[in-house]
Amino acid sequence: MKFEVTTEIDRDRFRAKLLQYTRKAYNLLPTLEHPNILDIGCGTGVVTLELARLSNDRVIGVDIDKAAIEKLRRKIKGAGLRDRVKAVECSMYDIEFADGVFDIIWTEGAIHVIGFTEGLRRWRNLIKSEGFFVIHDRIAGMQENERAISACGYTLINRFIVTKEAWWDDYYRPLENMIEGLRPKYQNDAAALAFLDKEQVEVEEFKNNPAYHGSVFDVMQKQENEIKHDR
Repeated sequence: MKFEVTTEIDRDRFRAKLLQYTRKAYNLLPTLEHPNILDIGCGTGVVTLELARLSNDRVIGVDIDKAAIEKLRRKIKGAGLRDRVKAVECSMYDIEFADGVFDIIWTEGAIHVIGFTEGLRRWRNLIKSEGFFVIHDRIAGMQENERAISACGYTLINRFIVTKEAWWDDYYRPLENMIEGLRPKYQNDAAALAFLDKEQVEVEEFKNNPAYHGSVFDVMQKQENEIKHDR
């Protein structure tokens, strides 16, 4: 497969269109001076770098994808942010920082890997007293997740939905258009066409699976009372 086709699908450009919702969620938090932020499942850092701009302070992005982390590190260097932003190659199952070190934990499109409730419980100790946890997740299971928030020791202070129309207009339709636009260029390259077919699968999942129709931001504050455990 020609290397070029893998670089021509610029998902970062499409994902950046949805940063308006990252900004909306951040603005729902109280004003924090010099917040220390952990971005879990950061990928190539589209959200990580936006959080650095919004907070004007320190952000650590963690992800298990080596290529994504390397791309983020290049972005950090190019933006002159090495003093404030750090990219760490790490599984979300193996995050190791001191207890209570972060004012905010942020994760977008990643917590389903570990499970909503498991993420709330596993990373709670990393958050400072009365700190914040912001999760952007699939819309499926939204009501069950609301119950887990309270059971795991958080208060839901705000919630909003990113509609399926927004995802289609700003992400999936441009992605599909790019895929189709590249097919003539690689019509004689079977491997490249197979790569484009694989990229199209995600678009089809969005079209056909209601679980992908929209997403939800949950903005939470850590409680200091004892966690309730499900019986």
